[in-house]
Amino acid sequence: MERKMLRIKDITTYLESWAPSSLQESYDNSGLLLGEKTDEVNQVLISLDITEEVIDEAIATQSDFIIAHHPFIFKGLKKIGDSHWIDRCIRKAIKNDIAIYAIHTNLDNIHTGVNKKIAEKVGLSKTSILQPKKETLSKLTVFMPVENKDEVLNAMYAAGAGNIGNYDHCSFQIEGTGTFRGNEDSNPTIGNQGEDESVQETRCEVLVPTYRINQVLNAMNEAHPYEEVAHYINPLSNINQEVGAGMIGHLPQPAKTKEFLLSLKKSMNLDIIRHTKIVRDEISKVAICGGSGSFLLKSAIAKSADIFITADFKYHDFFEANEEIIIADIGHYESEVFTKELLQDALTKNFTKFAFRLSKVDTNPIKYL
Repeated sequence: MERKMLRIKDITTYLESWAPSSLQESYDNSGLLLGEKTDEVNQVLISLDITEEVIDEAIATQSDFIIAHHPFIFKGLKKIGDSHWIDRCIRKAIKNDIAIYAIHTNLDNIHTGVNKKIAEKVGLSKTSILQPKKETLSKLTVFMPVENKDEVLNAMYAAGAGNIGNYDHCSFQIEGTGTFRGNEDSNPTIGNQGEDESVQETRCEVLVPTYRINQVLNAMNEAHPYEEVAHYINPLSNINQEVGAGMIGHLPQPAKTKEFLLSLKKSMNLDIIRHTKIVRDEISKVAICGGSGSFLLKSAIAKSADIFITADFKYHDFFEANEEIIIADIGHYESEVFTKELLQDALTKNFTKFAFRLSKVDTNPIKYL
């Protein structure tokens, strides 16, 4: 049997159901940077960065689609020549018909994303988002006949509604009487055109991540028996525990600080760790952030982390530890290089008959003597 060809949109649709583009930061440029969504895909190469060497690797391995964590196009381009590495990457990719997709801060901001992978490498449990985001949730209220309640709610749950932290299928329900009268163009499920009708209904309220609202509405409408579904949506300012920056968790048991740093060096395959004064004899509670995480230092201190593992701390920022926490700067590349494995694992589980190749190119621009 001939294998059905994958298209770019098949892969990107899955990735964006996992890490929606709407969750990327305002400065970011995630998404399909080069290529057509309808193009067929023969071989996928997964990389942390886009460089000329990575594109050469794609050419050598006959990969026609590169999925990278970091976008290589951030600013507006007025011309594409050959004097800058970004220009050369664009030209080479286009000449060789290679599509490029970036999944950056949207993958950072989900609880199963970049920071969860780091937490697994470090050995953390009981993890949660370090700095959860506000205003990413909505409340959906829908009215339905009592006898159809479970069918409609289960469809909405399956589409992503009703999750609160470690609990799912969460809703508030109350029964009452719904009234309506259909006009001459209506096709009522209950009652007749032009006649007043009253029905025992259940009012159900569920939380929905705002980025999933359309798919939940589609599921609701598909399962609901009424021709016109009475519902309304309220944006919420609540904190969303499933979305945000960084992660915090616990070691299985406290570790001596020096031993923990040595194990961190081994588990994350580090050449060097830049750290502040050792102000804890033991490490138990650990905060992490892949990439540039200095903006989360206050959150890590506020949540009583013993150590904050991240990258890109500037000299003066280290003073902000204020002997309240240990800062461990492990390097930007080093903190996120395992994102390649994260992407490969997720894609392989969803596309079981398609191979996803990991780039072998070391794209770290920083070298240590």
